Amino acid sequence: MDVAVFILVVLAFVALSGALVRLVRVPLPVLQIAIGAALAWPAKGLHVEIDPELFLLVFIPPLLFGDAFAAPKRELIELRGPILDLAVGLVFFTIVGFGYALHWLVPSIPLAVAFALAAVLSPTDAVAVSSIVDRNVVPARLMHILEGESLLNDASGLVMFRFAVAAALTGSFSFAAASLSFLYAVAAGILAGIAALFVAAKALQVLGRIGGTPAGAQVLVMVLLPFVAYLIAEHVGASGILAAVTAGLVTGTSGIFRHLSVSARIQAMSLWSTLTFVFNGALFILLGLQLPDIIRRVPPELTSRHWLFEPVLTVLILTLCVIGLRFVWIWIGDMASMIAARLGKRKAEPFGFRVRLAGSVAGVRGAITLAGILSLPLALQDGSPFPARDVVIFLAAGVIICSLVIASLALPRIARGLVEPGEDPGAAEERRARAGAAEAAIAKIESLAIEGGEGEAAEARLAVADSIVAGYRRRIAASDEAEEARAEARESGRLELELRHAGIEAERAAVRAMFRTRQINDHTMRALLSEITLTEALLKSRRDRK
Repeated sequence: MDVAVFILVVLAFVALSGALVRLVRVPLPVLQIAIGAALAWPAKGLHVEIDPELFLLVFIPPLLFGDAFAAPKRELIELRGPILDLAVGLVFFTIVGFGYALHWLVPSIPLAVAFALAAVLSPTDAVAVSSIVDRNVVPARLMHILEGESLLNDASGLVMFRFAVAAALTGSFSFAAASLSFLYAVAAGILAGIAALFVAAKALQVLGRIGGTPAGAQVLVMVLLPFVAYLIAEHVGASGILAAVTAGLVTGTSGIFRHLSVSARIQAMSLWSTLTFVFNGALFILLGLQLPDIIRRVPPELTSRHWLFEPVLTVLILTLCVIGLRFVWIWIGDMASMIAARLGKRKAEPFGFRVRLAGSVAGVRGAITLAGILSLPLALQDGSPFPARDVVIFLAAGVIICSLVIASLALPRIARGLVEPGEDPGAAEERRARAGAAEAAIAKIESLAIEGGEGEAAEARLAVADSIVAGYRRRIAASDEAEEARAEARESGRLELELRHAGIEAERAAVRAMFRTRQINDHTMRALLSEITLTEALLKSRRDRK
């Protein structure tokens, strides 16, 4: 009962945070962490012990799968060079640079444990990045690089974290063995994601052959997909995170959606949107719930003179160290790409100083860092306590919060003016694609109408075709390059949407009136209202695009 009440309380505050974020004007993750901390701060407040393995299994696969599915695949392929440079090269650079800096700053932390903390801090959080970084103020190229990096560096960071922990436990480290294990974890993780997708496709095919299968059963297969990918990879000792990311990246182009009914596709998209919001919010609230206990147990190694000043200063220095290492690596990569472009006689597209700084500050840490550091063993193989465990947990939590706060405060100011005013290239591409699709539809409809023969049936066919084609021509006019033509089309579309919306409201009122007078039962009312709501959603989508 206590667990059920706890879950309901967390879900209620997730919903509340969605409303409060409009009032307090802070990034949603920061607000949710603050809510969690406020719930746990009183002595009799909410408290929960996080099982890191369970935490990773429940939250990370669906969130990374959703982000990978929504990521722009074309841009990720085009920018694979800088993405891999950050997702792999920067991880190793951060481990070495941050590890030595931490060992120098806090000598009580053994070097192997310092490397472990550096490894678990190296992955950026895809969820936090997408929640904080405003696509309207950050250049599209940089945003795509950040998305791709955050999807891939989790695997490299956590794999190296495991090696560092093993070195701390055994007192030895083999570079050759670590390299082979890393390659195996990556390759097997990718294969596990593809295998899970294959299993899901076969399951949907079987359900389709049975006939009459409820759409909910098909949706459930899609919901289970990231968890299956994660568990398969973890079972064979590979990266479950990379398996979930691979499944999400491949799902959109695999053709698996053709095995879903129309209603199942709509329900799956709606459910994933809801699950993403709920899991995101619950994740950051759970992170906030851990903060009071972590702060109350400030390690004595960090409080030799001042209880508060030294720990805060240490966390701030380490956060700035992470940002600085990231800035240096981005600058090195930018210079290398410029040199390569000149040698290849290609046009160089370097980042400016502010873009490099924005990319450095935007590399925030989040849930994966917390889950990873909490998974540190309690004791060494000889039974003695794991060295500096409480210290590195405190520092990891501090860097997570500090990176989120710095990004929330500094990024809008750094990025202001980086994007030139004007039409978003993505919107222009969508407008051209919409016009091309409409022209293809008009050509097909007109060819079918001409084949209708003669007589009244042919005339009726032509009349229906003209009505449909008129709608497509309005769509083309709305996508016209000429601003005047587009303005006229938008006004015409606005009037059409206004009238259709009025008609929908009248439909809804009439259905409810018939139910009140018992002309129809509640089953019929729900069926009709569902159809009306779907039509209204389509109209809202059209209005938002305009």
